[in-house]
Amino acid sequence: MNIRKAVVTAAGPHQDRLPLQRFVDLNGVEKTALQIILEEVIAAGIEEVCVVVRCGAQAAYREAAGPHARLLEFVEQSEPRGYGDALHRAAAFVGDQPFIHLVSDHLYISRQQRRCAEQLVEAAKRESCAVSAVQATRESMLSYYGAVGGTPVAGKAGLYQIERVLEKPAPTLAEQQLVVPGLRAGHYLCLFGMHVLTPVVMDLLAEAVAESRSTGDPRPVMLSPALEKLAKQERYLALELAGTRFNVGVKYGLLIAQLALALRGSDREEVLARLVELLASRD
Repeated sequence: MNIRKAVVTAAGPHQDRLPLQRFVDLNGVEKTALQIILEEVIAAGIEEVCVVVRCGAQAAYREAAGPHARLLEFVEQSEPRGYGDALHRAAAFVGDQPFIHLVSDHLYISRQQRRCAEQLVEAAKRESCAVSAVQATRESMLSYYGAVGGTPVAGKAGLYQIERVLEKPAPTLAEQQLVVPGLRAGHYLCLFGMHVLTPVVMDLLAEAVAESRSTGDPRPVMLSPALEKLAKQERYLALELAGTRFNVGVKYGLLIAQLALALRGSDREEVLARLVELLASRD
């Protein structure tokens, strides 16, 4: 499995400005979230990146990409038709090749030398199939993520055979259909916002988009139903990475992501000292 292409979706109504936000990275350098995401995939061997944006956003994204702008191609989602519809806009870019897909409102911090995308791409190559990154997540956060159910792969820690994929399930439904052996009670394997996918998923999304248009269904086309169908058509795994995702689109998400970068990075001691000062002076 040769993975040279990446697709980053950034066309959501509440998502499109987040990749333009600036952070201080692990090395103490100020960068946009988009630059940090692009560095993530470049480290995994990616050579071409397609960014799905809202109409008129290309110039801002090209500037935000900084020195990595030369790698980018853009496609536009003219109306908010859903996450799955946005990803399908990159079908021509993907062609008949496997690809890594990331959402633009997450940042990722690895707990080892290899970045999160590197870990995922290596697993997909080793297993020669589609692999979605997952993170054990408490049930109170299920409303923010898709979640998977399945069974552990024997002899391979952190790897699961996917059987179900549900979009933002209610805790009661998750308890019935997504319990995974070995997880703590009240925790579920939620999608990490990072997938290595085969071109089959684009075919499944094309079917969903065509059906939505032919029936006039106003509901957004989502990715999770296509991933559930993928699990029934070919081998499809989930991998718990040695890393953490930070959703910058939720309340305090930008703050928490920046703190995580700072506390893991080269300025850790200075940041800790400032935090102690803030806590000491709060009264």
